[in-house]
Amino acid sequence: MTGPRQLARALAVACLCALAPLAAPAVQPDEMLADPALEQRARALSLEMRCPVCRNQSIDDSNAELARDLRVLIRERLVAGDSDAEVIDYLVARYGAYILLRPQIGANTLLLWLAPALMLGAAFAGFSILWRHKRPSPEPEALSEDERAILARALGQGAGQGAAQGDGP
Repeated sequence: MTGPRQLARALAVACLCALAPLAAPAVQPDEMLADPALEQRARALSLEMRCPVCRNQSIDDSNAELARDLRVLIRERLVAGDSDAEVIDYLVARYGAYILLRPQIGANTLLLWLAPALMLGAAFAGFSILWRHKRPSPEPEALSEDERAILARALGQGAGQGAAQGDGP
């Protein structure tokens, strides 16, 4: 009975060890500023910047060396007296708009912002077209006596011709 318990315990320890680096804060004590107001601004800015290495993680959460360099750069710019907008503009000029976790609306990002609505509209149009084509067709009208006679003659003549063709050498 100790076998399954030991296995479960070992699996739990392995999961905790694998998740431990994720729980550790990325911002190191040596990066933090002495002024709490500036540090709060730096943390807010770091949460808005994308880590170029980790892609969909902020530089505040990333343990990558480049993310650390960017956090230090933000703090240096704030200590130098830059406003939040100036720091953002500096980083965008240096790394491009990709550095922003929430891209600004502009001519080059308009499609990015409109894409969900366009995709939803296209899906709605496609489903409505499919729905229209899937409607059951109305029942055909019954044939009149004249139409039945014409149909019987056509079928009878077609069968007779096929038999006549099959009789030859």
